[in-house]
Amino acid sequence: MRRLTGTGVSHGVAVGPVVMLMQNPLVIRFAIPPDRIDDELTRLRDARERSKRQLHEIGARLNQRARAELRYLFEAQILMLDDPLFVNRAEELVRSEHANAEWAVWRACAGLAAVFDEVEDPYLRERKGEMADLSGRVRMNLRRARESALFDDVEEGAVLVADQLSPSIAAQIDWTKIHGFATDTGSRTDHTAILARSLHVPAVMGLLDVSGQVSPGTTLVVDGTMSEVLIAPSPAEAADYRGRRQRWVAMQTRRERQGVGPARTLDGVEIRIDANIERVADVEVARQQGAQGIGLFRSEFLLASADAPAIAASEALQVELYRQLFDRGRADSVTIRLFTASALEEVAGDHDVGDLRRVQLRAVLRAAGDGQLNILVPTVSGVGDLRDVRAMIAESRAALERRGDRAGQVAIGAMIEVPSAALTADVLAREADFFSIGTNDLVQYTLGASRTEPRGAALYEPLHPAVLRLIRQVLDAAAGSNVPVALCGEMATDPVAIPLLIGLGLRTVSMNPAAIPTTKQLIGQLRASELREVADRAMSLATAAEIEEYLADALGRDPRDELTLGSATEGATT
Repeated sequence: MRRLTGTGVSHGVAVGPVVMLMQNPLVIRFAIPPDRIDDELTRLRDARERSKRQLHEIGARLNQRARAELRYLFEAQILMLDDPLFVNRAEELVRSEHANAEWAVWRACAGLAAVFDEVEDPYLRERKGEMADLSGRVRMNLRRARESALFDDVEEGAVLVADQLSPSIAAQIDWTKIHGFATDTGSRTDHTAILARSLHVPAVMGLLDVSGQVSPGTTLVVDGTMSEVLIAPSPAEAADYRGRRQRWVAMQTRRERQGVGPARTLDGVEIRIDANIERVADVEVARQQGAQGIGLFRSEFLLASADAPAIAASEALQVELYRQLFDRGRADSVTIRLFTASALEEVAGDHDVGDLRRVQLRAVLRAAGDGQLNILVPTVSGVGDLRDVRAMIAESRAALERRGDRAGQVAIGAMIEVPSAALTADVLAREADFFSIGTNDLVQYTLGASRTEPRGAALYEPLHPAVLRLIRQVLDAAAGSNVPVALCGEMATDPVAIPLLIGLGLRTVSMNPAAIPTTKQLIGQLRASELREVADRAMSLATAAEIEEYLADALGRDPRDELTLGSATEGATT
């Protein structure tokens, strides 16, 4: 058995055989049962023939357009498809290693590309790029031929191991079959980690080279609570962790029975808890977990699919999506974070980014008649950003009125996620209807610590005095101008940080739905009247380590202890 330590990004335990995913390039590796090897070879041959027909069609079109001199590029790929070095090697991998066809094609093409690297002829070396193109084409045809979701052929209870896992890929996986995952890269605050927590999927990220240390089918334990994975545990160890998983699943079931409504401290102070979501389908889950509203709908996730250009340009489609945020979850309020500029630029194509921004604003205004709808402006650096959006809203409202469409009222908020916004919060409070503190980015930009790089993650300290002073400055500025303020970053789910934030005066948090029951449970054990003094003392300390140690001592325990589900005493903790 080997034990690796990374960053636990989602609590819980998963035990099962490894399924591999190499996302760069996207290729999935899983074991094919012996009785299905012939079917897999048929898939491979069909995809090769389909690719060959496509290449012939491309050559014919070039010939019709008087570009026959370019046909040789694709004729070369046709010859590669018949090369025994490719054909025989791919089929051999399916037979000998029981590899799925997608993986076999990738491996066979990678082997040919290595051969090209060794030749001296520059012309032949340049053919390496054609191998990559050919590999992608054959694997594309394999995926189309399967016509099903990712991992459909994987046995239930497997554990995913990947070099990296993007949110768009994670969102396609059937997590009732894949019970957990471990990745080389990633951190607690990236979007895949956020998605894992919202779906109750145990996960450990930032393991550096776990994908290079395991093979498909190897038994793996993923312990997201203890931030570790166990490679090839003994039967007794595997049985112990399966028991832990059963207790964890039972605990999640009990917690999901919490009702909708605010959390309350022991002395009766209400803390509003909303949900952060990125899919319309998550609204019902948020309601079931006890969210009062949608505190952050990450609209940029709408632009992460193949339909992104159509969604960005369609006002009617966006109106329908935004209305569903109310209809599905019966939320009393919804806050939509506007598309980021970078997300719009990626899908704009022939459209002007400003025009796409106006499409979204018109859609939001039309949907606003169905409930309390708030617009959150991302990455605000100063007052000018808010004024620009207000001007575009006024323009969009006028356009709707001219064509006879109803435009509802919206509140306009500033997302505080860069130091310049926090430092000018008193000025922003005169222009904003509300604040939302995005601590994920605020910590990163304040400390210069990348959340996605292992070295930067070591410097990522939400309880750093500089971060806490900025948060207090925002809370004070908001209170002085009677501006509502929420905190929507992952810090809101940290059981050490929650008491401190309440002591600083925070009364609204927004988090991933999966964290809501646990957070309610913790808040119900605190006294807000005692936390003000605790917060004042913590703010006088010099380092994040000192603050964390003091908070654990002042509260009589480390709050994380009550939330640890992977320990030997798990069965006694409810």
